[in-house]
Amino acid sequence: MLSGRLREKGLRVTQQRMAVLEYLLTTPRHPTAEEVGSAVNRAVPTASRASVYNVLHSLKESGLIEELVLDDAVARYDANLDRHHHFICRACGAVKDVPFETFREAPRPCLAEGHIVEDYTVTMRGICPGCAKG
Repeated sequence: MLSGRLREKGLRVTQQRMAVLEYLLTTPRHPTAEEVGSAVNRAVPTASRASVYNVLHSLKESGLIEELVLDDAVARYDANLDRHHHFICRACGAVKDVPFETFREAPRPCLAEGHIVEDYTVTMRGICPGCAKG
């Protein structure tokens, strides 16, 4: 239950938080704040741009969503907290999840002595199936 997730993280349950979290949990896209705001405004017309940004920040800080900053330097949001990688279509800009198991082991990076790798993600770039057909 969404309200339980919010309470578990110490967040007050508000209509805006519920709407933003529900949208992010149900979309396979990695929307920008503007796109989240547009979608949320269809359900909660009283949600201002500032409140959407504040909600995204509080959800990110509480660990309920992740913020991605990719090639376009625009923050995108993802509620899929399972370990995964991303594929970015250079034609349409779509960002898609790729299961973490796709790369069971990352190549050993050649880092200067003293670096300790704790985690990694792979971002692939190319053409998605929809753009490849057209």
